[in-house]
Amino acid sequence: MQNLLVTFFTIVVITWLLLTFALYMFQPNFVYFPTKELVATPKEIGLAYESVYLSTGDGARIHGWYVPADKARATVLYLHGNGGNISHRLAALQAFHALALNTLIIDYHGYGLSEGDPSEDGTYQDAEAAWEHLTRTRGLAPEEIIVFGESLGGAVAVWLAIRDRPGAVILESAFTSLRDLAKRYYPFAPVDLLLRFYYATLERIAKVACPILIVHSRDDEIVPFEHGERLYKAITARKMFLERTGGHNDAFSADVNHYMPALGRFITGVLAPADDAAKVRRSLP
Repeated sequence: MQNLLVTFFTIVVITWLLLTFALYMFQPNFVYFPTKELVATPKEIGLAYESVYLSTGDGARIHGWYVPADKARATVLYLHGNGGNISHRLAALQAFHALALNTLIIDYHGYGLSEGDPSEDGTYQDAEAAWEHLTRTRGLAPEEIIVFGESLGGAVAVWLAIRDRPGAVILESAFTSLRDLAKRYYPFAPVDLLLRFYYATLERIAKVACPILIVHSRDDEIVPFEHGERLYKAITARKMFLERTGGHNDAFSADVNHYMPALGRFITGVLAPADDAAKVRRSLP
């Protein structure tokens, strides 16, 4: 009996060590789930678009789409989540177009047609390259840009908003930190020792000075609702919380009759001062 117990515990320890080793060595595979093939384009939903290629700080060439809107009120910089690629976000592009917003959506390193391998620093460089494209190449003022971060993209959006103050930030299904999520999904692992990616959104969000909209669902099966609540509580700038329904990836398909008008009201409220200022500038000789 004692030998059986020793054997059992030996197997348990070896299994734990192997799983822990795998979590450390193959960590990017547990964080990023890129898809290379673009399964559709905005043209297939009736939207004109322009393919853009941007160079990042580490020399990678990343790909994105610029989708213009008629009489656009502002431009959305869309930072998507950790799965798929830009071609899986057509519903969001259509929604922003309906709100009279241009959209620049990019694929991170290793996603879609973008070069390189995904990493935390890489996603930050991708966001910065997109920001530079909007402000320098297209000549937009920072207050004319709304940064939209979906899930993991929410962490990237907060990082970017601290460096380059946009007109507003929208965080959809964002998490407090990768550490918090890892402890939820891998309770058996010494996460604090193993983690090589952080995305510390909660620690950073108080430093964001522009208005922030937090969007989260109680039905979110991947990022618990409390993450949205904790982020909202930590915000020191002007803020709004929008509770939607549906799962983690259902933002632009579930409860759109509630979600879209609320999203529009937030954006209108944020842009109102800029619109007034623009009217004043246009009236000057």
